[in-house]
Amino acid sequence: MGFGKLRVINDDWIAPHEGFGAHQHRDMEIITVVTKGVLTHEDSMGNHGVIPEGDVQIMSAGSGVTHSEKNDGDEPLTLFQIWIEADEKGITPRYGQQAMHLSSVGPGLTLLVAPLGTPDVLTINQHAYMYLGVLDASHPVSYVLKDPKHGMYMFVVEGSIEVAGASLGSRDAIAITEPSEMTITSSTEARVFIFEVPL
Repeated sequence: MGFGKLRVINDDWIAPHEGFGAHQHRDMEIITVVTKGVLTHEDSMGNHGVIPEGDVQIMSAGSGVTHSEKNDGDEPLTLFQIWIEADEKGITPRYGQQAMHLSSVGPGLTLLVAPLGTPDVLTINQHAYMYLGVLDASHPVSYVLKDPKHGMYMFVVEGSIEVAGASLGSRDAIAITEPSEMTITSSTEARVFIFEVPL
């Protein structure tokens, strides 16, 4: 049922010409990361377009927004959709999209989403951060919390990692409630989502 303000990580596989019909959300910060294919998006804010592989989209549902998502292509579409509970309720809905070219990101941490007011990145209505970490045997990744009252959640997108004495494989996750600094290592190339969220 979630970890702190992180509510859901949906690991979606959408068949060709299928998808999710029009439905409504409120007071939820929705982050979509397309990993294969092209997602067609339409919403009640007037946005209608596509989100290709490697792009990141945010939608602050706020006081209420209706949207639909579809795979209009002939090949399967894969994506992650993350829901984070909003900080302030009932705000005006808001949309953002950014080309991140995630498949070609090199070792290290890439900031995908940050709180409102953070420059040069997609922002959400919550004091939360989302990173993509890319690592291998020669390039471990370390992360230090921005707020010691927050928690850390890691989700392995691909590969395997070692962190906090645990071994995690693809699609495994770990929640850490009292982290300070965490170092993630891997013997092969791995990709991991790192979330810092209020508890």
